[in-house]
Amino acid sequence: MAIFYPDILEQKTAAREFTYRDKDVMLYALGVGMGQDPMNEDELAYVYERNLKVIPTAATVLASNMRSAGGPAPVMPEGHRQSQINFLMVVHGEQKVELHKPLPTTGAFTAEGRTVGAYDKGEGKGAVIINETIWRDDKGEKVATLTGSTFARGDGGFGGPSEGAPEPHVVPTRKADLSVDFTTREDQALLYRLNGDRNPLHSDPESARRSGFPRPILHGLCTYGITCRAVLQAITGFDPDQILSHQARFSAPVIPGDTITVDLWKDGRNIAFEARVKERGATVIKNGLTVLRA
Repeated sequence: MAIFYPDILEQKTAAREFTYRDKDVMLYALGVGMGQDPMNEDELAYVYERNLKVIPTAATVLASNMRSAGGPAPVMPEGHRQSQINFLMVVHGEQKVELHKPLPTTGAFTAEGRTVGAYDKGEGKGAVIINETIWRDDKGEKVATLTGSTFARGDGGFGGPSEGAPEPHVVPTRKADLSVDFTTREDQALLYRLNGDRNPLHSDPESARRSGFPRPILHGLCTYGITCRAVLQAITGFDPDQILSHQARFSAPVIPGDTITVDLWKDGRNIAFEARVKERGATVIKNGLTVLRA
């Protein structure tokens, strides 16, 4: 396996079509803990088809049933070498969802992905790969842009640039303006995995032990969704259409059953946030930033 630079910056995926239904929207909301109190009508709006709302970060899972719409993927221009990374040594670093328009409760879309950055930390120190996926609707208009960084621990030393990667958002040093607590259920990873990520690290005790964890851990993207839930609850009055983008860096795992505290700082349209598990003294999400629509 090898990363070829700068060829990797020409690496794209073929156009892929996908659809989702209201059931998928509700399953995601349940997976990030919405609806635990079925009498809470603010949360009920995300898990009940009457006047259904969509959590913005659902965009990270709603395309899980993609199918090719234009040939094999990835697609490389003639004369360029295809890079391959060691996926056994990969860690999800950061995630951003930007919505060019609010997500509908059902829809059909086309998604295309490409590599937009590759940064070399050095031999034995890994590499950071940044990928972007753009959704378009049947009119060809942009709906969402998903940007994710991957830390490829086994792929450093490929000769690419060592600097220039996007800098993470810096949260304020003052005391948080608001803090919200969410208690995760012990079976939460088993529910969230039905959105598409069936990595046994999140369901199989033996797999978790081999990875150095006492029990299966919660998906990082589930924790990411919980931070968006915090913004909805504490900032927007449960109105998802106010959220333009939501981004964060993953820093530590959550164990199902943990209580997650999301700290938020308000600065106009910018909402900075971090998430922590007080019982273990662990910060699980860093450098968070939600941008509200003007």
